[in-house]
Amino acid sequence: MPKLGILERLKHGPVLGDGGYLLELEKRGWVRPGPFTPEVAIIYPNALREMHVEMREAGAEVLQALTFYASRDKLATVGLEDRVEDINRSAVRVAKEVAGDQCLVAGNLSLTWMYGPNSPTSADRVRQTFDEQLKVQCEEGVDFIIGETFSWLGEALLCVERAKKTGLPVMVTICFENKDETAEGINAATAAKTLFDAGADIVGMNCLRPPQHILGPMEQMRKAVDGYLACQPVAYNTPKDKPDFTSLPEFPYALDPLQLTRKQMGDYALQAKEIGINYIGSCCGSVAMHVREMARVLGKLPAESRIWKKGGTKPMSAYEYYDHDQISVK
Repeated sequence: MPKLGILERLKHGPVLGDGGYLLELEKRGWVRPGPFTPEVAIIYPNALREMHVEMREAGAEVLQALTFYASRDKLATVGLEDRVEDINRSAVRVAKEVAGDQCLVAGNLSLTWMYGPNSPTSADRVRQTFDEQLKVQCEEGVDFIIGETFSWLGEALLCVERAKKTGLPVMVTICFENKDETAEGINAATAAKTLFDAGADIVGMNCLRPPQHILGPMEQMRKAVDGYLACQPVAYNTPKDKPDFTSLPEFPYALDPLQLTRKQMGDYALQAKEIGINYIGSCCGSVAMHVREMARVLGKLPAESRIWKKGGTKPMSAYEYYDHDQISVK
């Protein structure tokens, strides 16, 4: 029996996405800080495979192929412009191998750093960039397309335009930097309406901001539209006056103390569900432990089946000794 597609799954309730890959792989030494390009997909695919396994086992229902920044102009910055096909193809294959019949696999497009407003030349260049990646990803059999991290609504619309031509469901998410608006100055509600009108199946926001600075704009989107909404915040605390974590002096080498706890990410998942967000995911800084807690609070993890015989009258671990087993972590 074929697995349900993303739109069919969303009809039955919230879908849980995976977490962030590039920054975690950078911490593990497989991605170079600065360019953050995904050549790990061909240099050491086992590192990428292991992260997908972690996300799958944590309860993620979608694995995103690591094709963020796997575009010709971006890869040219590290001398790999001729490996676009190889990187995109390998990234999808690794994700599909791990996903099996358990998870959907999303192709991925991202900001290009080439878009310019009112520039037909740059728009055509962005179209070519998206088409080149989409061709390979669709050949490898992705289940749907995610376009993400677009500060410019105009670039997000180009993503919708090109991704819709594949015939697959399309999810496109924008991001707000340090102001509650796109680079053109458009608010969340208007952006969501515009993306839906352009043909996107799922719209929303991702990256740059943690839950406390992204859920407000997401609520505005929910009030403005009836369609499926997606939210994928980062798992780093940021101040209210500088919500974009990439603008902080701690980026990228000193982010560790800013990482959210798994409980904070679980709380976010519940808030997102209450708001009416349909695709509940996460982005940079969110690792398997966060996804697992999100899955737990959303009721997507099975009950623990491993045997644990407690010590009875005598504690057999500090967990029992200090009564942690008596305290709810919800």
